[in-house]
Amino acid sequence: MDKILEALVSSSHSVPVKKAIVKKVVEAAEKDVTEEQCQALFSLTARLILLGEDAFQKQVGYQVLEAYARYHRSEYERFCSKDFITGLLQQGYGPLDRKDPAIIDYIHSCLRLLISCPAVLEIFVVIQMEVLRMVCERPEPALCARISTMLSDFVQCIPRDKSAALFCQQLVRTIGYFQCAATREQELREYVSQVTKVGALLQNIWKAEPATLLPSLQEVFAIISSTDPSFDPSIALASLVQHIPLQMITVLIKSLTTDQNVKDACMTQALCRMIDWLSWPLAQYVDTWVIALLKGLAAVQKFTILIDVTLLKIELPGHSAELLKRGMRTHLQQMGLGLTSVIADDSLVCGPVFNRLWYPIVRQGALAVLSHMLLSFQHSPEAFHLVVPHIVPLVQTLKSDGLPTSKAFLLQFTDLIHCMMYQYSGFPDLYDNILEAIKELPKPSEEKIKLILNQSAWTSQSNSLASGLLRITGKSETGKTGLINLGNTCYMNSIIQTLFMATDFRRSVLSLNLNGSNTLMKKLQLLFAFLAHTQRAAYAPRNFFEASRPPWFTAGSQQDCSEYLRFLLDRLHEEEKTIKAFKLAKPASASPDGSSNCSPGAQLPPDAHHLTEAPPEREGEKETLIEKMFGGKLSTGICCMQCASVSEKEEPFTDLSLAFCPSSAGRPSGRSPAGEAPHAVGGEADCGKGPSMTHQGPVNGGSEATTDGLAKEKYVGANAGIPPAERERPAPDPPLSVPDLINYFLAPEILDEDNKYYCENCASLQRAEKTMQVVEAPEYLILTLLRFSYDAKFHVRRKILDNVSIPLFMQLPVHRRAPPPGQSPQDDGSCSSSPLQVDSPDSGENLAKKLKPSGKEEAGGRQAQSEEAPLLVRPVPYVLSSVVMHSGMSSESGHYYCYGRNVTGSDGVQSPPLLRPRAGVESPDGAASQSEIDPQVCTSLSGQEAELEGQPARDWFLFNDSRVTFTSFPSVQNVTSRFPKDTAYVLIYRKQELRQLQSGGGPNGLRLSAEPPLQKELMDAITKDNKLFLQEQELNARARALQATSASCSFRPNGFDDNDPPGSCGPSGGGGGGGGFSTVSRLVF
Repeated sequence: MDKILEALVSSSHSVPVKKAIVKKVVEAAEKDVTEEQCQALFSLTARLILLGEDAFQKQVGYQVLEAYARYHRSEYERFCSKDFITGLLQQGYGPLDRKDPAIIDYIHSCLRLLISCPAVLEIFVVIQMEVLRMVCERPEPALCARISTMLSDFVQCIPRDKSAALFCQQLVRTIGYFQCAATREQELREYVSQVTKVGALLQNIWKAEPATLLPSLQEVFAIISSTDPSFDPSIALASLVQHIPLQMITVLIKSLTTDQNVKDACMTQALCRMIDWLSWPLAQYVDTWVIALLKGLAAVQKFTILIDVTLLKIELPGHSAELLKRGMRTHLQQMGLGLTSVIADDSLVCGPVFNRLWYPIVRQGALAVLSHMLLSFQHSPEAFHLVVPHIVPLVQTLKSDGLPTSKAFLLQFTDLIHCMMYQYSGFPDLYDNILEAIKELPKPSEEKIKLILNQSAWTSQSNSLASGLLRITGKSETGKTGLINLGNTCYMNSIIQTLFMATDFRRSVLSLNLNGSNTLMKKLQLLFAFLAHTQRAAYAPRNFFEASRPPWFTAGSQQDCSEYLRFLLDRLHEEEKTIKAFKLAKPASASPDGSSNCSPGAQLPPDAHHLTEAPPEREGEKETLIEKMFGGKLSTGICCMQCASVSEKEEPFTDLSLAFCPSSAGRPSGRSPAGEAPHAVGGEADCGKGPSMTHQGPVNGGSEATTDGLAKEKYVGANAGIPPAERERPAPDPPLSVPDLINYFLAPEILDEDNKYYCENCASLQRAEKTMQVVEAPEYLILTLLRFSYDAKFHVRRKILDNVSIPLFMQLPVHRRAPPPGQSPQDDGSCSSSPLQVDSPDSGENLAKKLKPSGKEEAGGRQAQSEEAPLLVRPVPYVLSSVVMHSGMSSESGHYYCYGRNVTGSDGVQSPPLLRPRAGVESPDGAASQSEIDPQVCTSLSGQEAELEGQPARDWFLFNDSRVTFTSFPSVQNVTSRFPKDTAYVLIYRKQELRQLQSGGGPNGLRLSAEPPLQKELMDAITKDNKLFLQEQELNARARALQATSASCSFRPNGFDDNDPPGSCGPSGGGGGGGGFSTVSRLVF
């Protein structure tokens, strides 16, 4: 019968004829058949099943086998012996290799037929040993899936006892070797199905024998933590994660993160590969395990691993945008299980987390991991800024792809973006396009954002985490050089950049001959030279930081930039004055007062003789460079309201600290004339309708004002001359402007009650009026807005977030005495850049001291002078040079960055009709005329700003530590309205010459002369550093190549740099700094 059947299936008869005859053969199985015939039929069925030429022959083989094995069980038991099964597993069948999946399928069928036979127990033992051997040989996914199916149906074939753990470990390692070479959808489906079957077998074993689970997971970690460059574990390992009990997360993560035998490089590699598992489409809980491991590493302060992994796995490759778009189009054509195509996309499998957001089937888990990585990376905006360029395209895709899940996903994604922009609010140039793209979507509340940030934070306490390693690149398109943050040094970086952008000051510094000197000015000169000529994208000012840091500033802590600026200018001023005094005293050492020009207690620098030998000094050369550039004079007058005697005193200043008007008061825009009841000039528009507050902000004072004190200093005469009806009618206050704050600073103040003035003439305490006037205008006017107030009631420091309008041009009222008859009026400096005369008897004192009422010794002379010559007022024009912004909610947290542009005093400001002075006001030629505005108050010159339309679009720069970008003046003006935490703090205005409209020239404040040539010593230093920079580029390229092969992940891409000392980053500030968990209350950068 076997001969007939064999001839039949290989004959040319039609299939129906063959099926009819095969049916007869199958029915004959119920009859008695000799053992020889049975053995012959069993052999034939084995050949047909294993070696059949087509599916029909294999089907006939299975039909005949099942029929004869059922009715002739003993004969079949003798045929399918353990020796027969062993031969198949060890040697194969004829030309069929032993690793062919058909062998396993055949044995699987045999086991189903033998399940009730006693001999099957021996076969189980044989299969247990053979499958362990086969798994150790790393079978292909197809064979491994067949073995898994067979073992799942016949658990008796699974290795037992000690072999069970070994079998699981080897099976896990086998999965690690799986590779998907499929390109067609059906093949990808089959691959996913095969992996799923193997994972299901392991799940069954772990449930049946829990002791095998831990060894299996240890094997998983050993595989994914391997640093062998020749071995890349398969992403198919992700299929096992869903079978690990979630209740084991805590124990397993703690075991991994505290194991001292696990090297950082291995942990980094393992974490990177787990993140790659997010691409496995059918895996569950991968994001849960990844986040748990990230949190576990943060708990044991493995911040180096977290930083490396985040920067490595979050960044988009340069070519990924097109890949992602192509992948998205593919996905939209393949709904449902067709999404398995993501497995074949190498850019997705091994690419950054952000790539996965384009694929709906894996994007939810990817967003969970991305959110945790970004929200926890709070010491620097570096990670967030890596994905910023790709946010808008993704948002646009999510809006237009039409998928039902995209809308909800977009809301989650925009919540994340809002949190990150709140955390790093100091980058308006990067965020404008993002805000425009998501403006129609709901925004989370500030409380919710703070809660999310606080729950996600991890920061580093290790100085080794400083990201001073920048990706070596050339300068930005601006051609400007950034400054690397050395750990909460954004306050210094912003001040240095503003001084560098003070063009005339920079040129003066670079022109100094300081060869061989080691003074602070020399260090500033070298720093300016590097900023102007280095090839680096960002420079690390370590030497200057150490030399210029005030002694009371703690290294690594956030500091006040205005305090640093005052200290720096004072140091430079005192240093130069001391050296000049030494030079003057050297040839006249016998003179008893030869050191009179040196301030008390000033120590002589050991390198004072290195300064250039200067010719005999003229009058103007007695000033230091700081006095010439930033020095001005204020006159304080106190008039006794009983006897009308006046006491005046002039003192120098380098900056004006401008207090904010109390919210209940208006803003006086002028001062009351002498001898009259003081009143607010400007009426309703300037003063409001309530009692006017006239608190005088301190000159060169601190950066905070006391709100309680402000509320008490009322100007009792502010409403004099205003009709009662006008005073009672409420009117909205206009927005604050810089001129408003200057006018408030210069407004008269009534000294009354506890603050009465002791009049020498009356010999008693009297009510008095205190006035302040600028009598010499500085070349650079530095204005500090007192935004940090002290609330005496609640004993806390608060930030005043009021938006202040910043004019590009303004005029400052400068008062001077009329010259004696017959003498030509001396220019007060308002129309030139001539040196200022700082001849105050107190000029040797600290330039930053506050003004005090003058004493008896000055009253007579000053009063007599005021009677002899009337005061003339000249409106001095100024143009904005730079603005330092503070981003944050308090003085203990936040970030400093600055805007600046090149502007000089010689460029001039056009003299339109609105600048014509009126009666009693000095005109440029000494005459007097009528004006449309009051020159006695500070005002913005809005007419000049109309010329901005013709200016270059890129005349402003935004300096944000190592990042420098182009910006525009409207961006400077609107930054606070778009980002309420970002407020102007320190402003620098440049005094301008008046020029006529026909004088020609470039746009206002933008006509630049050539930079001074570098001295040889500076040029040599820059040349040496530029060569070193090129060497660093080469070494860095080699290091990146080595890191790519060793996967050490130690490279830190370019970005923000505030990540060094403790207590330097937090949810209330911007990016940067590396703070410990115990310093959350004052995290700054």
